[in-house]
Parts: sequence; structure tokens; C-alpha cells
Amino acid sequence: MASDLNAKLLDGEKTREVVADVAAEEEEEKLSRRLWVENKKLWVVAGPSIFTRFSTFGVTVISQAFVGHIGDTELAAYAIVSTVLMRFANGILLGMASALETLCGQSYGAKQYHMLGIYLQRSWIILFMCSLVILPVFVFTTPLLKLLGQEESIAEMAGTISLWYIPVMFSYIWAFTLQMYLQAQSKNIIITYLAVLTLALHIFLSWFMTIKLDLGLAGVMGSMILAMWIPVFGQLGFVFFGGCPETWTGFSYAAFKDLGAIIKLSLSSGLMLCLELWYNTILVLLTGYMKNAEVAIDALSICLNINGWEMMISVGFLAAAGVRVANELGAGSARRAWFSIINVAVTSLIIGSVFFVLFLVFRGSLAYIFTDSEAVARAVEDLSLLLAFSILLNSVQPVLSGVAVGAGWQSVVAYVNITSYYLIGVPLGLVLGYVLNLHVKGIWIGMIVGTAVQTLVLLVITVKTDWEKQVVLAQERLNKWYMEASRRSNGSRGAA
Repeated sequence: MASDLNAKLLDGEKTREVVADVAAEEEEEKLSRRLWVENKKLWVVAGPSIFTRFSTFGVTVISQAFVGHIGDTELAAYAIVSTVLMRFANGILLGMASALETLCGQSYGAKQYHMLGIYLQRSWIILFMCSLVILPVFVFTTPLLKLLGQEESIAEMAGTISLWYIPVMFSYIWAFTLQMYLQAQSKNIIITYLAVLTLALHIFLSWFMTIKLDLGLAGVMGSMILAMWIPVFGQLGFVFFGGCPETWTGFSYAAFKDLGAIIKLSLSSGLMLCLELWYNTILVLLTGYMKNAEVAIDALSICLNINGWEMMISVGFLAAAGVRVANELGAGSARRAWFSIINVAVTSLIIGSVFFVLFLVFRGSLAYIFTDSEAVARAVEDLSLLLAFSILLNSVQPVLSGVAVGAGWQSVVAYVNITSYYLIGVPLGLVLGYVLNLHVKGIWIGMIVGTAVQTLVLLVITVKTDWEKQVVLAQERLNKWYMEASRRSNGSRGAA
């Protein structure tokens, strides 16, 4: 009897173990399935976004290479315009366009499809007005640089180059907004195809117009203008002629209504991204006032170039995080929004960790890709540990910024950026660099501390956030603007 009872107990225990094993396998299968589905959605946005940014960055680098063969004055002037003026314009316009990422992403998730077209048109209006405000900086570049004490020949040449850059700046109005509009729908593969075409065409035209036709600076800048506008026309053609039938229903007078709330969100977005994009510019400017500044700036520019290429990956994940979070909040799923945040953060951190290790292993030889100077190479190697940590931080921080964009927290992040970058990072860098004589390393340490503080604060905000409440807030925002736009757009749509 006792043996029968023991046998039954053992059988019951085995049954429970089998059931537990089956449940664990089902849970594992369920998790693996969720990861597979989520990563497919993630890379549909992140892959094209990363490649497109590599292409855009590549256009600038290729142009710089051709300008460098024209003359030293032209190269110096091009460097000033592209790294200071265009970063200034790029930061403002890209930042303001990121409001569209919030609105389109949430509207698409909520299946308010026709609102995407209205938001797109509103962003065109806002960014065009903003470009007109920025325009005088490009028109009066020469007197501005002379006023700041720049050498006359470089200031004159920079003034010429900045005029060539005006069409490039205006192309950003459509390039940034169309990319975010298409990303929200996971239809941005067309952007990748156009990026491949653009990069190849720019290399050929720069060579043909500069070398074969001997057009010099006009050849390079003319090729750059074409490289920036071809993707714009291609994306407009895709949108207008049937590529987005659900979200593009033609031009609407509703785009001119209720611009106040969109302008407010756009300004918050612009401030948020400007404060990030201008951070490295301040690092270069502060370094320029040091002893032996030439070697320091050369080494720093190489490090920032390497960091810039890696940042293209991080910014791609920023876009992907924004789209995924916005889509899920718009769809009303806090659980899926949180799952997408964890997935994109872990994926980006793994990639960043790989680059962190690779750079530490090859840090002694990477500098020679960019320079033959032993002094500069040694300076780069001396900065390599700081660069490696910057790369690691860059794998997390943009993802958290993307989460903020997807949720519509741009104004909150703007305050975080002001505090962490400009009240902590820059002052600490000045003390370490100039007072404690750590030079460029001191300035960079201050910058890293500022970025680390920002990352930590955003991480705490993200973890502590009530995502169910964020779903409610997203729905309230979308329903309000949806009803207002729907009332006003009836009968006011024209053909595309």
C-alpha cells in the first residue's frame, strides 16, 4: 500500500515537472516569438535609417575630400561652414522636424491615418518659416566671421560656400519631414534606395564636374545640391503618386489650422536636439584656445570623425525607438511600448559594446587612417579611452532620447539637456581643462560626465514612468487634434 502511494506521489511529481517544463518551453517560445516580431519591426525602421544617415554623412565627407584638393583656404572655409553653420541649421531643423516623429508615430498606431498627411503639411509650413529666419546667417556669413576675428581670405571663401549651402538647407525641410513621415509607417525602404543612388551619383558627379570639367568649388557644391535634392524629389514622387494611399489624401486647408500646439512641440523638439548636436561644437571651440591647439584640434577632429560614423548607428536607433514607442502608445499598448524600449536599448548597447572593445584593441593604428603625423597619432591614442567611453554612452543615450521623442517629452528632455550639458558638463570641462591643466582630456571628461548625467536622468525617467498613463495622454492628444482637423478638413482637400 505504501509502495503504491509512493508510486502515485512520484507519478504526480513527474507530471507536475512535465507540466512545468512544458509551461517554461511555451513561455520561452512566446518570448522568442515576441523578440522575433519586435526585432523585425525595429530593423525595418533602424536599418534604412542607419544607412540613410551614413549616406548623408558620406556626402559631406566626400565633398570635403574634393574641396581639400582644390586648396587649403577652400578646405578651411568649407570646414567652418559645414561644422558650425550647417550643424547650427541642421540642429534646429532636424529638432523641429522630430515633433512629426511623435505625432505621426502615435497617429499611425491609433489608425488615424489621414492625420499623418496633415501633420506632414504642418511641419513643412513650420520648417519653411524657420528656414527663412535662419537664412540671414548664410547670406551674411562673411561679415559675421570677420566680426568674430576670422582671417579675411577664409571669411570671404566661407561666405561664398555658405551661399551654395542655402539650397542644401532648404532641402532639409522636406528631407527630414518626409523621412519621419515614412518611418512612422515603416515605409522607409524607399529612402535607402534613394540614398544608394545619391551617394553613387555624388561620387561620380563630384569627380566629373571637379576633375574632368575643372569647375572647382562650383562643381563640388553643385554636386552636393543635387545629392540633397534628388532624394527629396524621389520621396515626394513616392508619396504623391500612390506610395502612401492611406496617409496621403491630398493637400488640405486643415494644415494651416491649429498650428500653435504643433509649433510649441516643434520648438521643444528643436531645443532638445540642438543642445545635443551643438555639444561637440563647443568641445572643438574650447580646444581651439589651448596651447599647441593645432595638434589638439587635429587629434580631436579625428576622434570626433570616428565618433561621428558610430553615431550614425546610434541616431538610427534613436529614430527606431521613437517610431516603435509612438506606434505602441498610439495603439494603446503600454506593455508592448515597454517591451520595445527594452529591446532597442539592449540591441543598441550590445552593438556599442562591440565597438567599445574593437576601438580599445585597435586604438594605436586607427589614427593613421586619417594622418601621417606621429604627434597627432599619439594624441589620438591618448584620447582613445575617452572616445571608447563616449561610444559606449552613445549606444544608450540616443535610444533614451528616441523614447522621449516617441512619448512627446521633448520639453522635459530640453531642461535635462540644459542642466546636464551646459550647467554640469561644460563648466566641469573648463575647470579640468584650464584650471587643472588637463587640456583637451579635461574638456572631454567634462563632456562625458555631462552625457553620463543626462543618460542616467533619462534612464530614471523612463523606468519610473507610468506607461499606462502615457497611453491615456497620447490618446487624449490625438483625439483632440483628430476631431479638430477632421471638422475643418471636410470639403477642403484638394488633389495631390
